[in-house]
Amino acid sequence: MARTRGQPEIVVGLLDGPVAAEHPDLYEARLHKTGEWAQHFGGSEDRAYRHGTFVAGVLAARRDSQAPGLCPDCTYLIRPIFEATTNRKNPDGPSTSPVRLAEGIKDCVDRGARLLNLSAAFVQPSINPAPMLEQALDYAARRGVAIIAAAGNQATIGTSVITRHPSVIPVAAADVSGRVISSSNVGGSIGRRGLAAPGVNITSLDYADGVQTWTGTSAATPFVTGAFALLLSLFSTLPIEEVKAAVLQAAGRQRHSVLPPYLNGEAAYHLLRARKG
Repeated sequence: MARTRGQPEIVVGLLDGPVAAEHPDLYEARLHKTGEWAQHFGGSEDRAYRHGTFVAGVLAARRDSQAPGLCPDCTYLIRPIFEATTNRKNPDGPSTSPVRLAEGIKDCVDRGARLLNLSAAFVQPSINPAPMLEQALDYAARRGVAIIAAAGNQATIGTSVITRHPSVIPVAAADVSGRVISSSNVGGSIGRRGLAAPGVNITSLDYADGVQTWTGTSAATPFVTGAFALLLSLFSTLPIEEVKAAVLQAAGRQRHSVLPPYLNGEAAYHLLRARKG
């Protein structure tokens, strides 16, 4: 954060809830709405709005905010994907369907996103394949887009259609000591290709003009996305796969566990600087 505020050329797709763009700490942010904005969300009481605003705030809030953003000068595509009725279907938080998520991924990629931040649960969880979603993830990967996704908060060992995709970086939530918290999902692909990031008592923006504090993988995921955005801003000529490799390598540790290592953006920066010469 000390080296850059991000660059407008770095476009981040936020597949989440709608964002309160009128929040005073977001008024300078480069937020671009895309997709259909549901007309029947419940305003400040709606979890989708609060969820989307929280995630956007971690990344895009003003640096002099009570909850400063990681990379406020990047550009953000706000692509709502949560179901408007999600509060009744999923009391644990906003959720979506594989089809809505797949449509959102393709839309953001087609609009120039280099990073995708996914913090979503499904309305009807299933172990069955989701071909349209898998195809959308394949499409993003072929276009050179880094996909960062929340591992989930069901305290389970296992994977989902998203976290087991080979191009996705799953994110677990960790406490201040760097330990993955018990509610965070873990698993083979999460341990091999994922990262842990700050996810306990994280403060970001609320729907109105205040702040809110959350715990979980949705709060942790934008820290990884933000690290990518800052590194891409500093090393804009490097292929995104090289940046991805540095971020995963910098976290260290042999990956033979269901628990992912902790994000180390500073170490990734030094790796990339050495490679660039």
